[in-house]
Amino acid sequence: MAALEALDALLAAASRACCSPLAIFIQIQGCVICLTLALGWACAAYIRNKVIRRMKLNIVNGNSFAFICEDVNDLEHSAQVNLPRVSVIMPLKGFGEHNLQNWRSQITSLYGGPLEFLFIVESTDDPAYRAVSLLISDFQDNIDAKVIVAGLSTTCSQKIHNQLVGVERMHKESKYVLFLDDDVRLHPGSIGALTSEMEKNPEIFIQTGYPLDLPSGNLGSYCIYEYHMPCSMGFATGGRTVFLWGGCMMMHAEDFRKDLYGVVSGLQDGGYSDDMTLAAIAGQHKRLIWSPPVAVFPHPLARDLSFSRYWNYLRKQTFVLESYISRVNWLMNRALFSSHCYLSWGFVWPYFMALIHLAAALRAPYSGSRSEASASSCGLLLVSCLLVSTIIELLSMWNLTKVEIQLCNMLSPEGPTVSLGSYDWRLVFLAMLVDNFLYPISAIRSHFSQSINWSGVRYHLKNGKISKIERSMGNGPTYSDLAWKHLYGKKQFTPKSSFLSSLSRSIVHWRQPKKYDI
Repeated sequence: MAALEALDALLAAASRACCSPLAIFIQIQGCVICLTLALGWACAAYIRNKVIRRMKLNIVNGNSFAFICEDVNDLEHSAQVNLPRVSVIMPLKGFGEHNLQNWRSQITSLYGGPLEFLFIVESTDDPAYRAVSLLISDFQDNIDAKVIVAGLSTTCSQKIHNQLVGVERMHKESKYVLFLDDDVRLHPGSIGALTSEMEKNPEIFIQTGYPLDLPSGNLGSYCIYEYHMPCSMGFATGGRTVFLWGGCMMMHAEDFRKDLYGVVSGLQDGGYSDDMTLAAIAGQHKRLIWSPPVAVFPHPLARDLSFSRYWNYLRKQTFVLESYISRVNWLMNRALFSSHCYLSWGFVWPYFMALIHLAAALRAPYSGSRSEASASSCGLLLVSCLLVSTIIELLSMWNLTKVEIQLCNMLSPEGPTVSLGSYDWRLVFLAMLVDNFLYPISAIRSHFSQSINWSGVRYHLKNGKISKIERSMGNGPTYSDLAWKHLYGKKQFTPKSSFLSSLSRSIVHWRQPKKYDI
């Protein structure tokens, strides 16, 4: 009995403390954060919905190829022969669960102009080398593709090194270069849509897109989905944006040939993050970053994505803010670091306070204190506001996800259907709390460690640039941290014949058949 009285007194005191002016401000701020996210997702859904409505109208008007282009006349031979040459560069690392399907979606593009695919690996020992070589041989009469061995990086991250080797080897007449990650699942018309935007607006410096995460069912995958969703608002503007995603970046090839604004030297000289470096260059020189509303790509997450691997992914994301190429870039990263940490814990703490209010309210009838009952009443009002705000936020997130899934299905009518029914919204809510609680911890650790181990390679930073690279090679982990891809050894791989294989072949034949000599 004495223990319960002590507990009641403790809960009552905690509830009263959570009704102080500062605590009320924190809880109201949490509601504002929820509602702001809801508003941002609602605006993003509106932009994506406009594309869906336009595609449906085009289909009604007789354009059954609306998923490729808005005007069916653009598919005429006279228009296709004038399309510019595009080099698609894909840095690869390891081979995992979804890579084969992602690579197929990339090389079976319905872009009608000259197109080459450059798959870049660090060595022939990488399992990706054999896997993608076999895939290319399966399509050798229909596509211009090759695998290039880049060797090990010494002055920058391996991904950036692979990208720059690809730039050196791209066709001399390529007008645009498109960088893709190996976890990007393109739509048949994606390359054409991106190129069309570049042609319409030559002022575009970089064009980008963003992934729609498809959680695999475990908490780690939902945490990654939740982490990406607030960022998705900045990529659903339908045009100008300040954000850049390294998984999909289209640029003018000539900018790399001339090293415009130091795009090559800036990446090569200690660069760790391709997108943050290029975004800093664009911001410094006031160049345009563009994100078309159709540039949203399904991103299936690994089924066995453990929580520890999610944590290392979060560490990698926060470590990016420690790399910079200029004083302005450093200031921008510090601002992102501070604001993200503040908003993350500003989102989480009201839920802890709500638990205190609820516990105190449950014990209030047994305490008999009028002051405690008053504090409990105030606390329940704050809990109600937070509950309503959270429901609105989750509904808005659900709506944006539904819209993006519908858009992805319309843009890839030949592909596997993406479904909203696989999402568990209880885990989404839990992931929101976990991810926002862990983000500041990860950011602070990244700030003081100045190093990260990603897929068996440890990068050390000094003054914002890579100063040291340590490789464990065959003695380190044999799988990557996030996608659980095989990293080392010549793993024997034979692609299996499937419905998707025959479907991919049929898509290839939709394109105007051609091969180009370099």
